[in-house]
Amino acid sequence: MWSFFARDPIKDFNYEILPENQEKSGIWTLSRGKRKTTGEPVSVFLYEVSQGTEEQTQLAKAAFKRTKTLRHPNILSYVDGLETEKSLYIVTEPVTTLAAHLKLQAEKGGASDLEVSWGLHQIVKALSFLVNDCHLNHNNLGMWAVFVDRAGEWKLGGLDHVTSDQGDSTSLPPPKVISPDLERYDPPESPGNGGDKWTGDVWRLGCLIWEVFNGSLPRASSLRSLGKIPKQLVPHYCELVGANPKIRPNPARFLLNCRSPGGFMNNSFVESCLFLEEIQIKEPAEKQQFFQDLSENLDSFPEDFCKHKVLPQLLTAFEFGNAGAVVLTPLFKVGKYLSAEEYQQKIIPVIVKMFSSTDRAMRIRLLQQMEQFIQYLNEAAVNSQIFPHVVHGFTDTNPAIREQTVKSMLLLAPKLNETNLNQELMRHFARLQARDDQGPIRCNTTVCLGKIAPYLNAGMRQRVLISAFSRAAKDLFPASRAAGVLGFAATHQYYSVAESANRILPTLCTLTVDPDKNVRDQAFKAIKSFLSKLETVSEDPSKLAEIGIMFLKAYLLPWTTKPIISSAGIFVAIANNTLYGVQSETSNEETVEPDGDRWDDEDWGSIEVNAGYSNYVKSLLFFQCLTFYSVKILKCRFILVFSVRKYRKCISNNHAFTPSGLSKAELVKKKREERRKELEAKRAERKAAKGPLKLGARKLD
Repeated sequence: MWSFFARDPIKDFNYEILPENQEKSGIWTLSRGKRKTTGEPVSVFLYEVSQGTEEQTQLAKAAFKRTKTLRHPNILSYVDGLETEKSLYIVTEPVTTLAAHLKLQAEKGGASDLEVSWGLHQIVKALSFLVNDCHLNHNNLGMWAVFVDRAGEWKLGGLDHVTSDQGDSTSLPPPKVISPDLERYDPPESPGNGGDKWTGDVWRLGCLIWEVFNGSLPRASSLRSLGKIPKQLVPHYCELVGANPKIRPNPARFLLNCRSPGGFMNNSFVESCLFLEEIQIKEPAEKQQFFQDLSENLDSFPEDFCKHKVLPQLLTAFEFGNAGAVVLTPLFKVGKYLSAEEYQQKIIPVIVKMFSSTDRAMRIRLLQQMEQFIQYLNEAAVNSQIFPHVVHGFTDTNPAIREQTVKSMLLLAPKLNETNLNQELMRHFARLQARDDQGPIRCNTTVCLGKIAPYLNAGMRQRVLISAFSRAAKDLFPASRAAGVLGFAATHQYYSVAESANRILPTLCTLTVDPDKNVRDQAFKAIKSFLSKLETVSEDPSKLAEIGIMFLKAYLLPWTTKPIISSAGIFVAIANNTLYGVQSETSNEETVEPDGDRWDDEDWGSIEVNAGYSNYVKSLLFFQCLTFYSVKILKCRFILVFSVRKYRKCISNNHAFTPSGLSKAELVKKKREERRKELEAKRAERKAAKGPLKLGARKLD
């Protein structure tokens, strides 16, 4: 039983002290620590009784009491504590000493005047609270008594020597008794000789200002040398270290002087910090204006302050303050200071929630600034939580939202899954390009489609791209037509030579006479590019593999496997200008116009050719194909049938004979003559059988 009461209380202490980065702060050892249950970071001030004197132990206990009872935003925040016979523990918010902080800032280029102005503002405000509200004297103000938290805000600590200005029942030894080096910070006058109760603290405030800008104070006389103290602060600094204690200002008065127009503490950073401290009692209109102005000033604010002070206020304002879209710009600016893990934890949940908002201003701001956070969004969140809300923008009645939604697809497309990208998105793009009443939106849809083409699967590209860009080429909006041309050029690697010749070049050629000069220029550039590819394959078919397209497979297959109504047949007809019912220039026979119901009676001959001239036919057709696309703009229309017959006659030269010994042409003529005679005989028989015509009878002849 007695062993229970004798147990070491430090074992039940809820905080763990980390051994690294320990610093000396007066009689205390400052260590980093964490809460055992949650891992929350803290700072732990430790005083070992066995290593100190009686006076130091007395000061440690006094500091423990003051830190626990004094509560102010600018005074070091007490979290927990433990007092035993062997040691004292004071647990506070995580902080570091001001000296260590300034040294770290010097390695980065030095602390800015904005940061120092706000830090001094906080220390003076804490001193004013002690002097004017609590009627206490600090008696220990200096670099060693100031600490800096994660947000870069300065906190007043070192409460070991705090006494009441009305007299304490127990007197504490002055700092110079504990540490003789501190004597150089004492004011020149003797204690109690003239001036107000705060004059000693105000003098030490002047010493603190000197050390912040110039480093450690070697001697009291060095205060006369201004060094790097800013000109705006010099007049007020001189009042603090004046030899006459009666002219030293009250801390509140000093703060007011520095906040006057042109003063050292009169700047946007201090103004923003003060507003954030009182944001809960501000009117909604004031908050809106503040967040609008904040984004312009954030670039000059310290990084740590933005991460740990501004960001929580922004998140709170969105979550509970109904700040709306106005917080987005400063939120994303602050987000660039976060690590990927911090961004995922703090900002991504807010962004996901924002996308589900019905506020149009919120949605359009998110779309406009997506580039700042898209890299932190994983594919699962994009497809399940963000894209389903974004697609509503395609059908929004506000053109600005539709346009921004289209533009956002450039960033979202790489993260979309198969269904959302190749089905859902393409469905919306098709509707926008064909039906949207805004030309710029149709244009941007075409541009976006060209840029996201690499992410589409091959089958979807085959079905969509040529049709979409061809439709754009016929758009009434000139920029859309130009976008269609650029779309063809940007995605040229996805088209076969057959598609380039059959579908793309004809479309581009029509744009060479477009009313808009820019469209014409882009069309000519694209035509040259596609023709260059065709010419390369024509000159050296072995390069076809490099282009990745089977050109010869499209045009030079064995003719026995090609249908009569083929691309090659049409090329021949157009290249020779063979019109329906026109006499052939290579034959002495006149082409006879067939009866409308006699197509099946015609003997068109075999589409096979003799081996002796098969290569000639293939070469002829190949070059006529290229010739056709050069003159396609003439828009000539010809009939395939007679062009095929013409070329059969030209090439065969009536050398193809039937088993009866007659040429095929003679055989056809003979059959036609026999058929004519047969019909005449039938008419004569019917006429003879019916006898003379009666009234109203139809004459057959």
